Amino acid sequence: MIFIDSSFFIASIIKRDQWHNRVPEIFPEIKGNKKITSVLVLSEAVTLAGSLGGGKKGALLYNYIIDNHEVVYVDKDLSFKAMETFLQYDGSLSFADVVSLEIMQRVGADTIVSFDSDFDKVKGIRRVH
Repeated sequence: MIFIDSSFFIASIIKRDQWHNRVPEIFPEIKGNKKITSVLVLSEAVTLAGSLGGGKKGALLYNYIIDNHEVVYVDKDLSFKAMETFLQYDGSLSFADVVSLEIMQRVGADTIVSFDSDFDKVKGIRRVH
């Protein structure tokens, strides 16, 4: 199982994104794996895609994510655990990022697809970029 971060989703749909050309190189590595993400990542990605490319791009990305990824929704327990992790990193990772980490831990995923180098601070996960 592989966790997909918003930066990868954005790079995949916005041609002028600095990482757009890396996306086709990464797809073979993640193909065939179960992909998981969070509703916070979904929100970030759709919002930014809409801002950069218009509402139809945001809707296209939304449908792609919903149709091809398991989306984990944040409940109270996940939120509390993520806040503990947020404090462990002293705010150097965003709340959305620590929610991603908590989800990865819960499902036993050790790989994240992300262009966000903040994830390099986390021991025990591999960042595909």
